[in-house]
Order: sequence, then structure tokens, then C-alpha cells
Amino acid sequence: MQVKSTLGDSIAGFSTTELIAKKRDGEELPPAEIGRLVEGFVSGEITDYQMSAFAMAVYFQGMTPSETTALTLAMRDSGEVVDLSGIQGIKVDKHSTGGVGDKISICLAPLVAACGVPLPMISGRGLGHTGGTLDKLEAIPGFHVALSTDAYVRQIHQIGCALIGQTADIVPADKRLYALRDVTATVESIPLIVSSILSKKLAAGVDALVLDVKVGRGAFMKTLEDARRLARLLVQVGTLAGKNISAVLTDMDAPLGNAVGNALETREAFEVLLGRGPEDVRELTLVLGVEMLLLGNVESSEARARKRLEQALVRGRAATKMEEIIKAQHGDPRVVREHDRLPAAPHLIEVTSTQSGYVTRLDAFEVGQCSVALGAGRNQIDDEVDPAVGIELKKHVGDRVEVGTSLAVLHVRDCTHAAKTLNRIQTAYTIGTHRNASQTRVLEYVRE
Repeated sequence: MQVKSTLGDSIAGFSTTELIAKKRDGEELPPAEIGRLVEGFVSGEITDYQMSAFAMAVYFQGMTPSETTALTLAMRDSGEVVDLSGIQGIKVDKHSTGGVGDKISICLAPLVAACGVPLPMISGRGLGHTGGTLDKLEAIPGFHVALSTDAYVRQIHQIGCALIGQTADIVPADKRLYALRDVTATVESIPLIVSSILSKKLAAGVDALVLDVKVGRGAFMKTLEDARRLARLLVQVGTLAGKNISAVLTDMDAPLGNAVGNALETREAFEVLLGRGPEDVRELTLVLGVEMLLLGNVESSEARARKRLEQALVRGRAATKMEEIIKAQHGDPRVVREHDRLPAAPHLIEVTSTQSGYVTRLDAFEVGQCSVALGAGRNQIDDEVDPAVGIELKKHVGDRVEVGTSLAVLHVRDCTHAAKTLNRIQTAYTIGTHRNASQTRVLEYVRE
């Protein structure tokens, strides 16, 4: 009988060191070994430095779809798995890989729920230049993103949608592994990204999932080929795990919509629910909504699904559903139609153009970094965010500007800290002599 060493070198009859070496050398690991690795990591029998070594081996050698599925399921089973089988219908969620100005979940979730698809959505917080849905929701006065599992299930049953954060009991392996990846330069590993995303969604009880995979300057995946690789593996692993999955690759070279910052983005999402809002935000909401209605089996064609979504907007059902969600989660539902109830910054600073011509580029990464500098985002996970501050973009790619034209408005708490940000926003805009057509947001679809 093998005895576990004090350093966790072996557990349940297999050697952790040998397993790491096998992956380092490019061998495929059996699902049982991957499962025991995750189990030992969560229990503390396998050390952080051993798991870090495993993550680095995966970073260099990759994982097969079968291995990635085994890792995803093992991470899912490291904590509580929510049972939504008692709720009628196909439960569908959406996940975005993160971008600048991405407030789609806040208008998409109530819209899809208003069309009859049960929608359990567990979201995350922003980190770095990308915003987080939870931070935007918490800009709503009184809104609670922390619900017990019983309350979460009950709310989906009663009103068809809940918008919450990850609890301590859901996928604890992911929290610990992500913390290690963050400090060991292994965040970019596609198999580890896939297992992180899907383990949380599977633990939340979903039957189907639509993925918005961002690509471009303001996205995690900078190239279309990397985004395709991620999307294909997400769809493949999700399918192997027994779920219906589709992915949409969307452009994130420029910020999405006009607003960057938590309360500003929440207000813009409400505008979409009221039949207004920026065209790109509205269009992407409808595109993703169509995918969700098809996976939810409430419509059989893209045309019928889109018509159903548009009718829910025009007839006010989507806005009403958002009011129901906010009320159920202890927020003030009046904010959906009365936007001045959202937090507002005390100072507005205009950013003007120093050139005449056409906007040929608007750097999403720089805009996101500027938003963080103003206090709307965080560089460390425990940083506080200011819900009121942010950036309101007035001009986009293809727009004509003159010297002195307003490019953007900074919503700031303290004017003394805004001068450097003002200059950075000016340089985020590239002004040229020729007009470029604005690029479509939707690049391509990946389906099983």
C-alpha cells in the first residue's frame, strides 16, 4: 500500500510527480488521474506548487478535448452542483470572454427570459481593462448578487431568471487554480480557460450555453485564429459534457456601445430594454438572443426567434422582466425607467479632438485602461470600484470630426486625477484623412 508523503507526492495510489512528468512530456492523462489530481488539490493533499507545475505543463503541452473535458467535470464536481431539473424547460445561459463596454448580459438576460427561456446566470467581476457584470449590477441601488442556492433556484422557478455571483461552494477548485495561474503566467492556456469557464456553468445547472468569444485589441484573444481555437474547444468540450453549446466570435477592437463604466453601462443596457440604445449593443443582444432561443427550443428558426425578441422589446416585456429581477434581488426596480436613480459622478470633463478628419481607430484596450484609472475597474481582485465613474464615447470609427469636436466625456470623482486620462483618451482615437467603414461586431459562428 502506497503511503502519501508529507509533501503530497502521492495520493490514492498514484504519484503526483509522475503525473506532472507525463503531462510535461506530452502524454495524454486518463480521466481518473485528472479527477484524483483535482480532488487532491482541493483537499490540500496536493500542494500549490505541484498544481502550478501541472498548469505550466498544460500551458506548454496542451490537453486533448478528452483531457479538457475530464478536467472540466472534475472541477465542476469539486463543489456544489445546482440541480435545476425541477424547473420546466431547457435552461440556457450566456458567457462572454470579456471586453470593454460589454454590458450585453444585463439587457440579454431579461429579454431572453421574457421570451420563455429559463435563464440561470452566474457572472463575475471585472479585472484589468475588462468590465464585470456583477460590478454593473451592483450599481443598482440595493441589488444583491449573493443569493443562497435555494433562493437562486426559487427565483428561476418563479420569474425565469436570476443574476448572481459565484458562491463559495461552487467550483472551489477553479478559484484556487485561477489564483495560481494568475501568478504563474499560465492564464493564457486555452484548455485551462475552457475548463474554468465551463466548470462554473455546468455547476450552475445549465442545459445549454451560448458563448460570446471576443477577439481584438480589447479582448483576451487578440487574433481571430486564437479566438477560433478557444471557441472550437469550448463547443467541443461542452458537447462532450452533454450540453448544447454554440459560440459567436465578436469584434472587440473598439469598445462596445457608448458607455464604459458600471452605472453608465447599466443605464445603456436599460436603454436597449426600452427599445433604444446604441445600434451595436442592440444588434449583438439580438444575435446572442436568437442563439439562446434556438438552444432553448422555444423557436425553430432564426427569423422567428429574432421576431419574438424584437416583440418583447417593443411591447415592454423585457423591461418589465428586468424590473421583476431587480425587485426579487432587493434592488430598486425604478432604475430601469428612471436612470437618474443610478449613481452619477459629480464632474464631467469633455475630451476634444486636436485634429480634423475621420475616426479610423478607437483603441478598446486604452479606453478600458482609462476607465480603470478613473476608478471604474480594478487591477487586483480585492480593489474597490466606483460605480459612478467612467467614460461616455461620443465618436466612433467612421465618424467625421473637426478640431474641437467632442470625442468623449469623462465622468470623474476628482478632477485633479483626470488630466492624464484625458490625454490617453485623445491618443486612443486615431484621426485620418479617409473614412473607414465601421466593422460588423459579429465575425463568425462556431456550432457543433
